[in-house]
Amino acid sequence: MKRRPPSPLRWFFAAVWLVNGVACKVFDLVPRHQEIVARILGEEHSLLLTRLIGFSEVIMAAWIISGIRARWSAVAQMAAVAAMNVLEFFIAPDLLLFGGWNALVALAYIALVGFDEFKRSHPS
Repeated sequence: MKRRPPSPLRWFFAAVWLVNGVACKVFDLVPRHQEIVARILGEEHSLLLTRLIGFSEVIMAAWIISGIRARWSAVAQMAAVAAMNVLEFFIAPDLLLFGGWNALVALAYIALVGFDEFKRSHPS
């Protein structure tokens, strides 16, 4: 199993997932996240589902820092961010932090993850 030490950018990516997972979702410090989950998946279990999503984001942060299968981790991050943002854009656009600009922020994050893992870490 290939393992590389985390780059400074990877520490940043892990921090993004950790803060969003723990603070925003597990501790429910940003109720907008639960509102988005409720809108997409339904009200009935939205708190539980939001917390489960938060725990999965903590696992993502740990995976990023571990350096294990870093390329798979990068692909998983890019896919998750893209999927979340597409769903939110069409189902809960009024709840997005940056409104219509959220898509650009997500694209920038995806590009940075891709650059860090596929270009910077492994120059051709």
